[in-house]
Amino acid sequence: MTEREGAAPKGGAAHLDDETIAARARALSSPVRWRVLRACLDEALTNKELADLLGVNPGSMLHHVRTLVGTGFLAPGETRRGARNAIEIPYRTTDLVWAAGRSSAGFGDFLLEEVEVAETQGEARAWRTFIPADEALASELQERLESLLAEFRDRGEALESAPRTLSVVVSLRPQSS
Repeated sequence: MTEREGAAPKGGAAHLDDETIAARARALSSPVRWRVLRACLDEALTNKELADLLGVNPGSMLHHVRTLVGTGFLAPGETRRGARNAIEIPYRTTDLVWAAGRSSAGFGDFLLEEVEVAETQGEARAWRTFIPADEALASELQERLESLLAEFRDRGEALESAPRTLSVVVSLRPQSS
């Protein structure tokens, strides 16, 4: 699957130095920053939009946004002109949040909130199954899932406008016996 700008390269965090790991851990230690990452999953939002949406002082929000951009969890979009011709920068959550979140304490809450929000809006769909598999079948399934998700993401990005964005989380792991 191609990775959004700012995403961690394949292979995870093993190649990261201690300073980078520590900076990313500090960035994810704030509940406000997790809320920012959640808000920017579905759409690109500016600092002001985030401050208004989350009820946070714009100066404090700027600090949180800069921290997340500096650690690669948020990526700036193209600048645009807003009200009174002010320059605005919209931000989107990068795929790095998924890689980093695997070992972050707050990540489970992040996923649970995704499901909870969808359930309360009556739009959640979840599937679970068990598939007996050897290495070859497991590898093929992973490749095909990645390909399918990338195909639909690319098709969605090619739309001139879309009435909504779908959040898809797939977990593929060996089941313990």
